[in-house]
Amino acid sequence: MALEEFEKEQMNERDKSFVRMRSMMDYGMGVLWVAMGIFLIFIKKFNTDLAARFDDPMIKAFGGICIVYGLFRVYRGYKKNYLRDR
Repeated sequence: MALEEFEKEQMNERDKSFVRMRSMMDYGMGVLWVAMGIFLIFIKKFNTDLAARFDDPMIKAFGGICIVYGLFRVYRGYKKNYLRDR
């Protein structure tokens, strides 16, 4: 079976619901990771005690990594290619 035929093959209801669930989970987790990254980058604006406890450049770097990972999760939820290896 060629790859083009596999992509055009209709999915059954179980696979459709699996893809839908994974996609929604990726969207939700992506939003949470981006929100955590924004919080960590702008931690001094939120007036928390955490800003004084941690090194500022390291927190900003980790916040940037969180944002990148969150955007990756949103992209993965948008692409929805979960069943390619099955």
